[in-house]
Amino acid sequence: MAAFIKAANAKIRANPMLDYVCSTHFWGPVSNFGIPVAAVLDTKKSPDLISGQMTGALCVYSATFMRYSLAVSPRNWLLFGCHFVNEAAQLTQMYRYMSYHHWGGKEKLGLEDGVEKAKEGVQKVEDKVKSAVGK
Repeated sequence: MAAFIKAANAKIRANPMLDYVCSTHFWGPVSNFGIPVAAVLDTKKSPDLISGQMTGALCVYSATFMRYSLAVSPRNWLLFGCHFVNEAAQLTQMYRYMSYHHWGGKEKLGLEDGVEKAKEGVQKVEDKVKSAVGK
């Protein structure tokens, strides 16, 4: 059995593509891609759900590992791509957080809600007036 495993490993390591797919240079970034995928999907959610501290920490994390992916030998471009996508998504989230919490987004949303409620109230009054006039 050990000889079979040794032979299979030698066959895998002889093929450069299979050797790469069976390495941590491939599976590390592939398993890490869950973070940027989640961040990109979160850009559709309400900005009041964004944690500013966590987003900042993920920005630092991605920037650090983008640098690390180029510092190792051989350079890990798949890891770089993973963290580049995550950095872009986290910066987008940070902009949305700042816009909502610090640059007037919350107040603007409150005004829009107030305008919608006022329109609904006016519509109700119009309906009552029409029904009263129609009698």
